[in-house]
Amino acid sequence: MTPQRNTGAGAEAELPEHVGHYRLESCLGSGGMGVVHLARSTSGLKLAVKVVHAQFARDPEFRGRFRQEVAAARRVSGAFTASVVDADPEAERPWMATLFIPGPTLSDHVKRNGPMPTAQLRRLMAGLAEALRDIHRVGVVHRDLKPSNVLLAEDGPKVIDFGISRPKDSELRTETGKLIGTPPFMAPEQFRRPREVGPAADIFALGSVMVHAATGRGPFDSDSPYVVAYQVVHDEPDLTGVPETLAPLVRRCLAKEPEDRPTPDELMRELRSVAASYDTQAFIPAQREGEDPTPEAAAARSERRRKPFWGRAGRKAVLAVGGLGLVLSVALASVQLLGGGSHASREAPRTRAAAFTAWREKPVGKGTGMPQCSYGAGRLLCARPGVVFALSPVDGKLLWQRSVATRSASGPPILSGGLVQPYTGGGTRLAALDPASGRTVWQRRLPTGTWIRYAGSAALLTGPDGTVTGVDSAHGRTLWHRTYPGRGVPSFASFPGDSLAYTTVVAAEGAGAHVTAVDPRTGEVRWEARLSGRLKPFGAQHGSVYFLALNGVYGDTQAVVRYVPGSKSAQRMPLSLTLASAHASVRGDVVHILASGGTLVTVDMASRRELWRLETSVSRGSTPVADGDHVYFTAADGRLLAVDAHRGTLVGQTRALLGANSAEVTGAPAEPVLMGARLCATAPDGTVFAVGTRDPAGW
Repeated sequence: MTPQRNTGAGAEAELPEHVGHYRLESCLGSGGMGVVHLARSTSGLKLAVKVVHAQFARDPEFRGRFRQEVAAARRVSGAFTASVVDADPEAERPWMATLFIPGPTLSDHVKRNGPMPTAQLRRLMAGLAEALRDIHRVGVVHRDLKPSNVLLAEDGPKVIDFGISRPKDSELRTETGKLIGTPPFMAPEQFRRPREVGPAADIFALGSVMVHAATGRGPFDSDSPYVVAYQVVHDEPDLTGVPETLAPLVRRCLAKEPEDRPTPDELMRELRSVAASYDTQAFIPAQREGEDPTPEAAAARSERRRKPFWGRAGRKAVLAVGGLGLVLSVALASVQLLGGGSHASREAPRTRAAAFTAWREKPVGKGTGMPQCSYGAGRLLCARPGVVFALSPVDGKLLWQRSVATRSASGPPILSGGLVQPYTGGGTRLAALDPASGRTVWQRRLPTGTWIRYAGSAALLTGPDGTVTGVDSAHGRTLWHRTYPGRGVPSFASFPGDSLAYTTVVAAEGAGAHVTAVDPRTGEVRWEARLSGRLKPFGAQHGSVYFLALNGVYGDTQAVVRYVPGSKSAQRMPLSLTLASAHASVRGDVVHILASGGTLVTVDMASRRELWRLETSVSRGSTPVADGDHVYFTAADGRLLAVDAHRGTLVGQTRALLGANSAEVTGAPAEPVLMGARLCATAPDGTVFAVGTRDPAGW
């Protein structure tokens, strides 16, 4: 299209044709520090590209702040923030490309529609609290949370613009330069002690944002930023018009002293009734253009549509200038996963293609959190803290349960040596159970600090001094006992269907990795290899071992490596973008990687190319698992999601199943378990459920 000019941003805001590899289509708007353009990637993905004004591009200090913004945005991308696709802080005109999110800013929404009703305010506060929890968890302080930096997307609020001081917004100065922030939404310490600003300043800003959303003004209101600064430091906030149910919580957020303000987790606990019902459904893509749906399919899709999170007014609003999210032609599906009822409630299949009757099992035992499950001996073997139990994969019937001395479920019980092994992490006990009845077959005590890893039909016990002991899984007797010089305290990895165990020692500063393959039955070293980079093994198939290659700064994944010991050859496949906190699995030659923030990437190691990339908006997900048709993973809120393995499109998901401790930060969710045409998953409320794999759209 013809380049457009933005008269409010100066001549440098003229729309160029390309930035980096991205074609710019139009100017979405401009701010004090740059211009935001709507752009397209080579594959057609819509992006929001922020290009810095030329006058600031020449300022080394500003470039440094822009680098910090890019780094912060990459680290905090998640369900309530926006994902960075690409950036070049060193370009003549620094720029950053993010996924484009349709929706108004909170500021525009309030201007057009007036104050929000109470229900929307509670949901907004819960969403912003969760966003700040994710931001603070990676060590970032936003420092400029305000209504224009909150996007009201259809699936909830998104926080944008990390760590940049907009010159037009910050009119006050200190001896160190312009203040970081916008006076009506700044905390007292940002004026008094700008060098000591911490996460609590964002909580103060959240309180101010909530007052604006509830009343259309701030808690400290004046035309002069200097008067506002005085009010923020010395005066009590004006909460007139804030709903009575929210005012006490907002007042706590606006406390003068940082230590008197609640943390994001405390806010979420206060708002648990909202968090438990919060609509976290991701987008379900609509039928592709050019395909003619049958009347029945069109009717079914219409019936599944739901209203946008922010109501009809939000749908009509113009697309926000700062939009940073994925645009898809979507029909939003409200997916129901089985109602309540008996201990193992059941529901008839929704389509003729369903292979069996879906089921849901209520929590077993008194533990908390997601059960961890595996499949073996024709049973679904699961664990929660303090209990191990077996379920029928056909109907979810509880077959048996046994108390065990575990305080946490670090992994699922597994079948090794024909017996159920409940202690798979570490501790002072080892035992094996009969898979048919759950009775104890053998047990033995272990020294304190012992780490346990099962491989094939043996347990590898690693002591704190680096000594490794091999134990027969079927009988509990010792097979061998030895050390591995030069490898410190070995940490073993093993994978289903593979007969070896692997330990990887990374050299200083990540210069290389020493990989050793051990026979778990004898302790003998089968092969060794020295590979370049900082490597983490994640799978083994058909004589090859697969690794994630991590960078040395944050440990983000930057490549996939396949090593073939038979030919002593290593193949490295760089990723187009680094991935934070990634989990990976391999099926055949295809690797699936899920990162924090919900980026799902599929790589074909045979053709050495990236097949597809999908932004799912899942803040934390499990290791993905795949069959020939779909890639599956669970989200921290208990959803099970299915993605078309060939096209990279989201095709189905179950509803969220949050537990009483939903505000707590947990580890990676438990990965789903494939059992032929059945798929089992677990949720934070302690339930275990199963669905058919043939028709995820009908979940």
